[in-house]
Amino acid sequence: MNGKEFVANWDALRAELLASFMAPEGASAVAAKVRAMGLSDAQNDQLRQVLDGVLKDTMVSLLMGLDGAASIGGDQQQFTISDEDGNVIDGIEEAAWACFAHDGTDLCG
Repeated sequence: MNGKEFVANWDALRAELLASFMAPEGASAVAAKVRAMGLSDAQNDQLRQVLDGVLKDTMVSLLMGLDGAASIGGDQQQFTISDEDGNVIDGIEEAAWACFAHDGTDLCG
């Protein structure tokens, strides 16, 4: 696995989380709270955009922290991320920026 594939998996998780949070019949606690808000369609769309932004920012922060390019809780250090075969996954920082710091075009896959 390379950095682009690793980051693409995090982006897939972002999409899964967003879908579960916004699903009209979603079983998650977040989905239940969203339903309880009784939002209009326009407000639902706005909330989806906000939550997607929060998830993207979180993913970038996590990935940059793991890559050593940013701090995690005030502590910045380099971690070695490897796949189950022991192959080091390189290029996480570049792939994270390409995937998450854009205007909505899918650059993650």
